[in-house]
Amino acid sequence: MSNKLNKRSSLITEGDWRAPNRAMLRAVGFKDADFSKPIVGIASAWSDLTPCNMHINSLADSTREGVRRANGFPLTFGTITVSDGISMGTEGMKYSLVSREVIADSIEVVTSAQRFDGVVAIGGCDKNMPGALMAMARLNVPSLFVYGGTIKPGNFEGKDIDIVSIFEAVGAYSAKKISREQFKGVECNACPGAGSCGGMYTANTMASAIEALGMSLPYSSSRDAESHEKKTDAGEAGEAVIGLIAANIRPRDVLTKKAFDNAITLVMALGGSTNAVLHLIAIANEAHVKLTLDDFNRIGKHVPHLANLKPSGKYVMSDLNRYGGIPAVMKMLLEAGLIDGSPMTVTGKTVTENLENVKPFSHHELVRPLSEPFYPTAPMVVLKGNLAPEGAVAKIGGLKVFTHRGPARVFNSEEEALEAIMSGKIRAGDVIVIRYEGPKGGPGMREMLSVTGALIGRGLGESVALITDGRFSGGSHGFVVGHVAPEAAAKGPIAALKNGDVIAIDANKMTLKVELGAKEINSRLKKLKTYVPKITTGVLAKYSKLVSSAKYGAVTTR
Repeated sequence: MSNKLNKRSSLITEGDWRAPNRAMLRAVGFKDADFSKPIVGIASAWSDLTPCNMHINSLADSTREGVRRANGFPLTFGTITVSDGISMGTEGMKYSLVSREVIADSIEVVTSAQRFDGVVAIGGCDKNMPGALMAMARLNVPSLFVYGGTIKPGNFEGKDIDIVSIFEAVGAYSAKKISREQFKGVECNACPGAGSCGGMYTANTMASAIEALGMSLPYSSSRDAESHEKKTDAGEAGEAVIGLIAANIRPRDVLTKKAFDNAITLVMALGGSTNAVLHLIAIANEAHVKLTLDDFNRIGKHVPHLANLKPSGKYVMSDLNRYGGIPAVMKMLLEAGLIDGSPMTVTGKTVTENLENVKPFSHHELVRPLSEPFYPTAPMVVLKGNLAPEGAVAKIGGLKVFTHRGPARVFNSEEEALEAIMSGKIRAGDVIVIRYEGPKGGPGMREMLSVTGALIGRGLGESVALITDGRFSGGSHGFVVGHVAPEAAAKGPIAALKNGDVIAIDANKMTLKVELGAKEINSRLKKLKTYVPKITTGVLAKYSKLVSSAKYGAVTTR
C-alpha cells in the first residue's frame, strides 16, 4: 500500500516471508499491481430467507465495482441475518436482538483477522444496521453503511398495505371484522418484493438515524430496494470508502455526541421506532460516547413530531423518498436550529455542507412544517417511576390520550398474553403486563408485534395499555410501554406485580407507577425465588449471562 494510506493490510507486501499471504490472495484474484491498493472488506448480509436481504448480493456487486473504480481491491464476506417478521410471535424472536451482537462480532472478527483497510457493510433487516455500526465503531477503521432499501407498498382492495397490515388482520379476523377471503388477500399482498418493512418501522428508522449520524451517504436511507438509485448508492459507497481511507476519516471521527443528538432529533421528528433507543445507546457504547436515556427526553422536549408515516400515520418510506428523502427533512431541522451542522460525515464534508443544495421538502401532508406539527414535542418518551426505576420507553405518536390508569393483567410470557387477547379475556381499561421477556429473562427481549397487532385488530388499541420488559416492533402502535428496567429476571419491580394492582401511566409527566408503597413492593420481591434461566445451552444461554440492562442498550460488551 501507499504510505499515504492507512497501512493495516500493508504487511502482505513486506518481505519474502509474506509470500504465503500473497499466494493465498492471488488465488482470489490479486495481481502484482493489486498488492499496493487499499483492501476493502464488504460485509454482505445477503440471505434469501427474508425480503429485506434477498437482493443484497447484487448491491454487494455494485459496491465491489465502486471500490475497483476508485483503485481499491474489494473482498466480500458474509454476515448473518434473521427475519424479525418471520420469527415474530414465536420462540424464534428470542434470537433477533441476539443477532445484533453476532453481526457486530462477526464483522469485527473478519475485519481484524484479514486486516482490511476499510469496510462497507450492506444490510436490510432490523438488526443488520445497529450490528454493523457497532462493529464499525469498535474497529474504528474507515467505514460506511449501505442500507438495502425499503420495500414498496402492497395493495389490496384499492388500499396500500404492508407487513403490519397482516398482524392487525389477525386480530380483525378473530373478532369477525373481516372475512376469511379478505384475511388471505391481505396475507398474499402485504409484501410485494424485496426490501425492508415499508413504514417508519425499525429498519427504516435505523437507516434514517445512520444517515443523520453521518455514516451513510445522503439520500441512501430512503431509496426503494428495487431501484436503480439503490444500486447507485452501493457503487458510490465503494468509491467513498477509498476516499475515507485516503483521508484517514474513521467512524469515531463521525460518531460524536453531536452526531448522536442529530440522529435522535431526526428519529423523533419522523416518529421512529422505540428500538432506536436501544440501538443508538449500543452504538454509542462502542464509539466511547456517553449516551443515556435522559438524552432522549432532553432532545424530545424540543423536537416536534412532523411526519405522517406508518405505523401511526398514513405514508411509507417510498413516499418520503419521492418528495425529498431524509436530506430534505434534515435541511428543515437544520434551518430551525434543531440539528447541528458541524459534525463530519462519510462524504468527507460536514452535515451543513452536505445539505447546502438540498431543496425543501415538497409534501406538507407527509412532513408538516415546524409551524404546524402533528404534536409539539416528540412522539417517544422515557418514563420513570416506582415500576421502572431505570426507565422505560413509551411510543405516544398518534395517541389521543396520554394517560392511562387501570388494573394490571399480568402474564409471564408473550404467548399467555396473546391467548388472553384472542379469547376475549382483555377488557377496555386494562393494563396488560408482559414480564420475563427482558434481555436476560426472555432471553433476547422479544418484540410484541403479535400482541399489539391483535389489540389493534380487536379494536382495543386506544383503550388498553401494555407494559413489558420486552420490546416492541417499529410497527407497534397504541398505548405501549417497553424496555421496563430493571427487568423481572433481575427482580425489578415489574416482577412484584399481581393481577388487579393499579398501574398509572402518564406520558405528559413521564411517569410509570404502580399504586403500591415501597414497603409492599420490597416485601413481594424478597419472597420471589432467584430467577433460573429457561435456556441453559447455546447462544441464548451465553447471551443471558453477558447481556446488560435495557438502560445500557442491552449490550454484551459493557
